[in-house]
Amino acid sequence: MAQQGHSAVKLWTMPVLTSSVNTDFYTTGPSTATSAIFIIYDIFGYSPQALQGADILAHADKNHQYQVFMPDFFLGKPLPLSVFPPDTEEKKKQFGNFFAGPADRPKNAEKVHKLVGKLREKYPGVEKWACLGMCWGGKIVSLTSQSGTPWTASAEVHPALVDPNDAKGIKIPLCMLASGDENSEDVKKFKENLSVDNHVETFGDQVHGWMAARGDLKNDKVKQEYERGYSVLLDFYHKYL
Repeated sequence: MAQQGHSAVKLWTMPVLTSSVNTDFYTTGPSTATSAIFIIYDIFGYSPQALQGADILAHADKNHQYQVFMPDFFLGKPLPLSVFPPDTEEKKKQFGNFFAGPADRPKNAEKVHKLVGKLREKYPGVEKWACLGMCWGGKIVSLTSQSGTPWTASAEVHPALVDPNDAKGIKIPLCMLASGDENSEDVKKFKENLSVDNHVETFGDQVHGWMAARGDLKNDKVKQEYERGYSVLLDFYHKYL
């Protein structure tokens, strides 16, 4: 497993809809890989923990590497980590405005389909695409894993807004790694409603966000479960990619 730390952030720009609408990506992994993972980060954007996770997925298994793409959905303006938890009226207002604006779920789900279409054109050597969603991104994964999905397999870690009804429409193998903060009954019902191959596991002693921006990797236990989580993801992706 990769050690703590990550390579320098590499951002590249490509047109999405028009020449005036560009999206930055963090990209990692060998260009010769024929499978790719599209990562939807959490509301806190390009955290070191999320970037390291991308590098782990891309490079950790030398015999089965991936190209990894993590788009900057929030255009360099993610929600500050200091706003979490939303335990004041001001923080609640910031959260509400952010989810109604940059983090609007249906609009971002639509954007995912457009971005993947552009990526398929730019990287015709990639034969299979998978997805990973972190927290907020987990909800986007549920929405884009329904009929017409571009993914071969998808995964969600410490997903936000877990809705068992979403599971009924999921059409591809799915992995969900929940934290101890997610509603356990919702996670249980979500698994029960899945009709596809799946791996659903709860890391009960970890907080929401431990595999992304809220993961305290200076804590040995958190670091251990962070690494175990990415190992579980790799095992899952290897089955389908």
